[in-house]
Order: sequence, then C-alpha cells, then structure tokens
Amino acid sequence: MTEWVVRRWARYGHERLYAETPGGTALGYLDLKTGRYHSDDPTSLPLLEKAIGDHLAEKQSVEVPALAIADPVETPADGVLAAPFAAEERPVEPTAQAWEDLGAHQAGVSLREQALLAREGTGKLRHFFNRLVDAKTDERAWRIGADGEEAVAVQLAKLRPEWRVIHSIEVGNRGSDIDHVLIGPGGVITVNAKNHPDASIWVGGDTFMVNGQRVPYVRNSRHEAKRASRLLTEQVGFPVTALGVIAVMGAQKGWTIKKQPEDGAVVIVQRRQISHYVAKLPPRLTDREIEAIYEAACRSTTWR
Repeated sequence: MTEWVVRRWARYGHERLYAETPGGTALGYLDLKTGRYHSDDPTSLPLLEKAIGDHLAEKQSVEVPALAIADPVETPADGVLAAPFAAEERPVEPTAQAWEDLGAHQAGVSLREQALLAREGTGKLRHFFNRLVDAKTDERAWRIGADGEEAVAVQLAKLRPEWRVIHSIEVGNRGSDIDHVLIGPGGVITVNAKNHPDASIWVGGDTFMVNGQRVPYVRNSRHEAKRASRLLTEQVGFPVTALGVIAVMGAQKGWTIKKQPEDGAVVIVQRRQISHYVAKLPPRLTDREIEAIYEAACRSTTWR
C-alpha cells in the first residue's frame, strides 16, 4: 500500500483529514462532518479519495482488535452481541498527526511569554528597580522584542486584503522563528522585526551596525528567506522565492543606509515604511498561487 501522508486537523468546529503524496504534494482534505472531499486541483480528487480510503482502512484494521480487548461487550439476555461502534460512528483516530493553524497567531505573543517568565524569576522588587534604571536584562530584551513585533504587525495590517500575513512562525525544533511572513501579489516576504530604541543604525551592504557594533542581521535574514523558500517550495510543488526584509523600529540617534545588500535577497526598511514598501512591489504571484502558498504556510508541519 502506498505510504500516503494523512494528518488530522480539528479547529474552530471543523474536523478534517488532510492528505499528501509520499513526496509531500498536497492533495486536499476530507471534511469529516460533511463527508465531502475538497481539492484545489480537481485532477487530484481520485488520489485524494484513495489516500483517505487507504488510511481509514488501515486504521480500522488496526483498531478493531484493540477495541475488542479494551472494551469487552457484555452478552445481553437474548444472546445477541451488539457491535461496539457502527462503521459510520467509528471515532476518528486519536494518533493521527494534527497540525496547528498558524493563521490565528498574534504577533509578539511568544516573546511576551518569555518576558513574563524572566520577570517572575527576578522578583517584583528587583524587577521594579530594573525598570526604574532601564537595566539591560533578559526581561527587557524580550519585552522590547515583543514591542517591535507588535509595532510591525500594526503597519502590516494596513496592507490591502489580497496580502496574507502570518505572525510568530516557529521553524524547526531548535527555537528558531520567523516574526512575520507575508504572501501576496508581490511575492513571499519574511520579515525580521528589530527594535532598537535610543540607538544609531548604520547599514552598508551586508554590514549592519547598531551603535557601532556589527550584528549578523543581514546574514540571518538571508538564511531565513532561503529556508522559507525551500520549505514552501516542497509543499506547493512549484518554485517559491522569498525576500527577506528587516524592519527596524527606534533608531532615534541615527538612521543611515549607505547601500542595501547587493544581492537583492534582503532589504532594510524603517518600521513605518514597510507597508508602503510592500505595496509598491511589482506583481509576481497569481491569486491561485497566493492561496496555495498561504494554505501551506498556515500549517505548522510545513515549518518543522
């Protein structure tokens, strides 16, 4: 039997089984409440039905003995045994791998949680003193980072409806994340929000300096965009190229852009200018491509 990839998804009152080919090409899903199959590509429906059918058949053959052992049925007075579940009433398998819908994520939430944990570990009195003198603590770093992500999200909310925005995407299993991913007519954009209050920013090509100290923001943003390109391409089945954008907040002591990174894979903008910059990008994606990429990007399993 072909090793289809089938995952259960349940959220917002919906229950679905999503299916992919062994190579990772999305086929669509079965709505478990209505019994209807859905696919963006009608030619994929036969494969979708077979993938779901094979999956359910395999689960049924494995689960029936377990039900007989774990839940023995008492023999009634008439000697007729009742089936534990009718075929149409069999519960959805609890072991199917579900994925989280990232479209509901809010910007800065994970950083706020980290700031709160750091604050609780410090103690109220010490935290009050640190805030009073604006000490450079872990709590401050997390809090300022969350402020930056939320402020960038406010600007991104100004984009036209054809742009899709996803916040706080965890990538891999080592704590990496992407602050914001944009998908729209101008392409796919990974946004790295940087908040540097009372700082001086200087950029010359790949050199990004904060208060005279070089930081690896351009290199990290380029890597982030390349990784997103690869992961999304694997899911949608056509080439996806992401642009890395560094959105800077603060910089009250100086803002100098001598030269943008030469390869064009990364762009540095001020936070208040990001929605204007994105809106001016030339068209690159069709509506169908936008929807396909957005659906893949919303699945947590795409990024892990």
